[in-house]
This record gives sequence, structure tokens and C-alpha cells, in this order.
Amino acid sequence: MTAHDPAALPGGVFRVHWVPGADRLLGVCYCGAEQEFEDPVDLWNWLLGHPEAPEPAERQRLARA
Repeated sequence: MTAHDPAALPGGVFRVHWVPGADRLLGVCYCGAEQEFEDPVDLWNWLLGHPEAPEPAERQRLARA
């Protein structure tokens, strides 16, 4: 098994938070977008597909980071 390389991500770090008191997960994309899900598979499909192409301002922010 190989270790996951964070540098291989398209632009940053994805975060998944459990929503206390609920059976929901909050996905946070590196671009700042957030969305809640009940199904972890749906959450990861959304995270890995979001955003398809960062907006120009987002590309500039990532280039400075």
C-alpha cells in the first residue's frame, strides 16, 4: 500500500466534517465550496469532481500559495 500524496490533489486539501447531532457529513472543497451529504460516497464524488476548472481568481490564488 502506498501513502497518499497531498501534492497530487488538483489544488489543495479537501475536508470532511461530521455534523454533530446528525447523520450528515459536510464536505469542504479547497476552493471554499461546502455541501452536506448523508452518503459518504456522494460526498467524495462531489469533492473529487469539484470544481471541474477553478475560476480565474481561484487559479491566481492557488498560484500565489
